[in-house]
Amino acid sequence: MSAVKNHGWSVTFSGMGINLALGILYTWSMFKGAIEKEFGWKPEQLNDPYALCCLVFAFAMILAGKCQDRFGPRLTASIGGLLVGAGFLLCSITNSYGIWLLGFGVLAGLGIGFGYSSATPPALKWFPPAKTGLIAGLVVAGFGLAPVYLAPTSQYLLGHYPVQKSMLILGLAFVAIVCGMAQLLRNPPADYIAAAPASATVAKPAAASVPPGVVLRTPGFYLLWAIYFIGAGAGLMVIGSISGMAKQSMGAAAFVAVAVMAIGNAAGRIGAGLLSDKIGRRGTLMIVLLLQAVLMFVAIPVTGTKGLAPIIIVLLASLIGFNYGANLSLFPSFTKDLWGLKTFGMNYGLLFSAWGVGGLVLPRLQQTLTAKSHGDYTSSFVTAGLLLIVGAALTLAIRPPAPTAVPTAAPRV
Repeated sequence: MSAVKNHGWSVTFSGMGINLALGILYTWSMFKGAIEKEFGWKPEQLNDPYALCCLVFAFAMILAGKCQDRFGPRLTASIGGLLVGAGFLLCSITNSYGIWLLGFGVLAGLGIGFGYSSATPPALKWFPPAKTGLIAGLVVAGFGLAPVYLAPTSQYLLGHYPVQKSMLILGLAFVAIVCGMAQLLRNPPADYIAAAPASATVAKPAAASVPPGVVLRTPGFYLLWAIYFIGAGAGLMVIGSISGMAKQSMGAAAFVAVAVMAIGNAAGRIGAGLLSDKIGRRGTLMIVLLLQAVLMFVAIPVTGTKGLAPIIIVLLASLIGFNYGANLSLFPSFTKDLWGLKTFGMNYGLLFSAWGVGGLVLPRLQQTLTAKSHGDYTSSFVTAGLLLIVGAALTLAIRPPAPTAVPTAAPRV
């Protein structure tokens, strides 16, 4: 059989491009302020479309993962682009709280789930296990990096157009970008084996792919689920409100903090992926959770001090973003290491439900606590910090696969 052309890097960067569009989720804190001003929603309602989108996104990953495993990434990602576009277009015609829950919360959440689930699996299949963390980090970095351009873009749109017109423009753009990039996604042939670097020692992949039914009967799944709930939910508490926090000291330039947090978010995905390839997933995850806990407690005096130098807010935002982003490369890497690639889409979709539940529960808790304390974030940060310490302790119970030498023979094609 003739050699198979390796499309790994083109697939990787196509997946990153799709995620760059889908990362609009992380700019909700900017839309939230405009919605409060233009629509007059109650303060406790402002996070609900965002929180519902997180939840639907996460559970859509299960269905989308099954679709990706069965029909391939190209169709799955195209469905995602169309759903996101439909959700934004629906939001563009109304200021109704209920319709925004349907448009942004349900339709866009479904679309993000379909697009996101189709980006990582094909990229991982083109590379050896020694690069699992790096490749997963690169693909999902697009999602975290999106606010770097979407924050100023949203700031411009909201400064020149009503919220509905801004949503219309973004919706049309997302359909074109996601559906276009989807055509570049492809899986390798079924018998393809990626060449490993010389003397590579990595976490041992599952001997055989573990089906979802078996994964759900594995205690380790629920342990990882609980840790993911904490790590992701605590980060989303801050990401969903960073613009409001930053406005206290940065005014109209608060979008800079959103953009810088996004850079940290993307860097955390790549950096943690690389580190986990070197020292292991469990050790990297523990470091990430402990650092995030420290940052939550540091944030209390920072956000509570008026007239503080904006650079301190920006630095804190970038570090919180870095540690949050690390979760999004570590947990897909755990999924591949422990349960294989054949049903990776659905297996990771099941695990990713923790991200959605965390994104629903903890941001809603943060909004409630902040409203009750008249804009003070102290109780929210204390709650998040304590949860992160618990999550770090739980990592001690993770049982990773034993290391093994990876053969360096040329791939069979």
